[in-house]
Amino acid sequence: MSAQDGKGLFVKPGLVIPGSELSERFIHASGPGGQNVNKVASAVQLSFDVLHSPGLPDPVRVALMRLAGSRLSKDGVLVITARQFREQDRNRADARARLAALILDAATPPKPRRPTRIPRASKRQRLDAKKHRAARKKDRRADTD
Repeated sequence: MSAQDGKGLFVKPGLVIPGSELSERFIHASGPGGQNVNKVASAVQLSFDVLHSPGLPDPVRVALMRLAGSRLSKDGVLVITARQFREQDRNRADARARLAALILDAATPPKPRRPTRIPRASKRQRLDAKKHRAARKKDRRADTD
């Protein structure tokens, strides 16, 4: 395990995760790469302790834990695995970008829902259609008189 050389993860102005809170582990990746895939640990597992991070405000922490889903361990550690590329550096950048996007998504408050009204013309059209269907069905019936 190694920290990211003290570089912080910039999420947005006022929200930067210190590099000391991030931990990286390099593992063997599956997929393309030929024989090289068995020799080089190019995949990255980026770990971030969401539960004990002093850099996260509480509302963001709660939202992030909800968004993380199965990527969050029981100990509150978020693990992102990046193995899309053959190069270790590109996988590292991909993992950091995905973590930043997830934190940014958690930091963005949900847009409040504005209730909408059904237009009067739509209600009228619906009722007219019901009357038309009812009349058509009534015409099909045989008179019992």
